[in-house]
Amino acid sequence: MQDKNQTQFFKVEKEPEMQVKDVLELVYRSLSEKGYNPLNQIVGYIMSGDPTYITSHNNARSLIMKVERDELVEELLADYINKNFRG
Repeated sequence: MQDKNQTQFFKVEKEPEMQVKDVLELVYRSLSEKGYNPLNQIVGYIMSGDPTYITSHNNARSLIMKVERDELVEELLADYINKNFRG
């Protein structure tokens, strides 16, 4: 039995943080699986901030809400620029 006068420690494991591109990929796939148009739904979410544009399937809604909307736009724009202007 442990001494009650000693400080007790416990360790909580943190979930590994997902990259923004990984969140977008999961959300895209989840929306597609549920029969939604992923482009329309993601744009609707980014423009309005309304999480109901994103399905809860595969925990997609919770994941996308952990990312700031401006980070989503930044990731999408950076990918577009890299593919179209940096050959």
